Amino acid sequence: MTTQEQYYELSFYSLAHRDKNFVHQHIVDAYTAQVADRDTKPIAVFFSLAGLYLFLGKKYTGRQVQDAHLRMAKKTKEYPEIILPETRGAITVKDVLDTPAGTERDDMIRKWCASVWEAFSSQHEKIISLTEALLAV
Repeated sequence: MTTQEQYYELSFYSLAHRDKNFVHQHIVDAYTAQVADRDTKPIAVFFSLAGLYLFLGKKYTGRQVQDAHLRMAKKTKEYPEIILPETRGAITVKDVLDTPAGTERDDMIRKWCASVWEAFSSQHEKIISLTEALLAV
């Protein structure tokens, strides 16, 4: 199974999740940041990392991250260049899928997000600064 197919399978799980926190947004952000390449649009890279920051650093739910993305998009169309690290985290979508569904998998999603966010540590200041400026937080 390809990484993209694994992502689709995990998306099915997260979209079917009847969780008020909308965990699906977090997998979208982790996956986008982890697989981004030079052809990925700057808005996608920035929003994925901003979403991870808001989730991990500010304890936003997936719904709150979605709302933040909408609010930020209304304020600017210019996004910083993000340097893509060689390694994007030790945990992958496959690791998440290999974890039993339910609480264990949901915990692994959080660990995956943290792993990807940490891989971009050299870009944190830039991401946090613009995110907080756009959201006035």
